[in-house]
Amino acid sequence: MVTSEQAYLFRHALLRDAAYQLHLPGDRARLHALAFALIEDLCGGRAPESAPLSFEEVAVASHSTDPFAQELAEHAGLAQSLAGNEGEGLEILDLRAAQKLYLRRAAEVAEKGFQDDAAHGLWQRHADLSTGEEKAESFRRAGNAARAAGRLAIAESLLERGVALHRNSGNRRGEGIALGNLASYRKESGRIEQAESDFGQALAIHREVGDRRAEGLALGNLANLHQDTGRLELAESGYQQALQIHRQCGDRMFEGTALGNLALLYEHLGRVEEAGSVYEQALAIHREVGNRRFEGVTLGNLAVLLQNTRRIEQAERAYEQALLIHREVGNRWSEGVTRGNLATLYFGTGRNDLALRNFEQALALHRHVGNRRFEGRHQCDYAEFLIALGRIDDARREWVAGMALMGELVGPRKLQSRISAMRKACSGAGVPAFEEPRA
Repeated sequence: MVTSEQAYLFRHALLRDAAYQLHLPGDRARLHALAFALIEDLCGGRAPESAPLSFEEVAVASHSTDPFAQELAEHAGLAQSLAGNEGEGLEILDLRAAQKLYLRRAAEVAEKGFQDDAAHGLWQRHADLSTGEEKAESFRRAGNAARAAGRLAIAESLLERGVALHRNSGNRRGEGIALGNLASYRKESGRIEQAESDFGQALAIHREVGDRRAEGLALGNLANLHQDTGRLELAESGYQQALQIHRQCGDRMFEGTALGNLALLYEHLGRVEEAGSVYEQALAIHREVGNRRFEGVTLGNLAVLLQNTRRIEQAERAYEQALLIHREVGNRWSEGVTRGNLATLYFGTGRNDLALRNFEQALALHRHVGNRRFEGRHQCDYAEFLIALGRIDDARREWVAGMALMGELVGPRKLQSRISAMRKACSGAGVPAFEEPRA
């Protein structure tokens, strides 16, 4: 039932739109231009032009127009599009330049606030107004934001456009960076062979152009792929090389990231004390440089180590701290991972209501952002939980779906480990083991 207040608001919106449409396009254009000028004037005047857009991360000074940058870009764009032939040439050129300026500032504000969905659209619109290197870089940033927002099909298309534009312009350095981003996307979406080939090409380009910082990042990304596919010696060598380069370049942020990855590898190798020590080093660096996103990721990984070594209270605290940070920075990918891992802790300590809630939230997040690897892993964990609850048919369905995903993304050893865990869970519940997936 519609309340009187809702009815008023509905009619008010219709009246506003109708009144807007009654104005001739030229009049609407002048009104948008006036709104643009008034807002800009009230906020202290035109924001300064930034350095030409490139793949280099350059700190941009904030400006009083930043909270209104997207609104300013909208008014500037509508003032142009509605003006038609009635607009004065110089005025239209100024509005076009202002629209591009404020689209970039709005995209950068959205990026800083981890508003990935908004950032992807803003960068894409900025690309439409740009040429050359700026266009290529706008598409790369749009693709990365779309990937972070879980818009995977769009992300791939945008990243491919960024690679192609850099390649066509002969910008080898930009091509290598964009190709590395595309490789990371393909790894996350389960196309391991294609991702490895892309990482290899990106690494070769970085070495060709002498970009040591990008070389270190590519080595770390390739090491991560080697770790995920069970090539642990190659992974350790790659992480150590990446760490050495980051230290030589004095890049503390990426040194912290490389340490966190190395700690994860040590944990997988059973070198628990080394892993704990290296996690703490990584956390110290992330806190030093204010890298909240990776502080949260590292806390979540440390929590797994603490859980696996039966330090349950410490693990739970670390999970909770990680979740607070993930929500603060809008990192839905890592929130899903942490929630799924925390669900296994609740399951193991008999808190079934909390386990159920966190499994369901984790799986929903994985599906939203396209994290197929952890969707499969946590579906199998969820299946074991459902077996313990006696929901055998539900458990079988989740296990089959989870194993199908894992079969695409992980090696035989991890699959066999899952099969063994399922048999143990079924045996403990007194039910027949589920049928093993076909190769």
